[in-house]
Amino acid sequence: MSVRQISIFVENKPGTMHDMTQVLADHSIDIRALSLTETEGFGIVRIIVDDVVETTTVLKQEGYVCRLTPVVIAEIPDEPGGLNRVLTIFHDHQINVEYMYATLGGGAKRALMIFRVDDDKKAERELREKHIQLIEQSDIADL
Repeated sequence: MSVRQISIFVENKPGTMHDMTQVLADHSIDIRALSLTETEGFGIVRIIVDDVVETTTVLKQEGYVCRLTPVVIAEIPDEPGGLNRVLTIFHDHQINVEYMYATLGGGAKRALMIFRVDDDKKAERELREKHIQLIEQSDIADL
């Protein structure tokens, strides 16, 4: 089962990230991974948290527009070619990577890569077949 990522749409202006993270801090929500992309006028904050229902509820109550997106989180060996091994699996099975970002938490000599792909079920199946360790939603609290 893929992990659910929360995408939050925010204005691109000073203090926006502070205000959004203050809401999360006030509700004792721990961010496990974060990515921020911007365009002129607005940004998209993508976060991984252990309790997506509570987090989206809190954010919506505070007026934030957000949505849930399935992502695949894979442990990548911290060695030359580690990321390429996973991307080769995607390439060989015609799985398109829409975006990706990294976070810590995979343990010694490992990184966690978060992938938004066009077919998360197929990606998970192919990665498991090649013995790539995946992170499940239930694992997020332990990261």
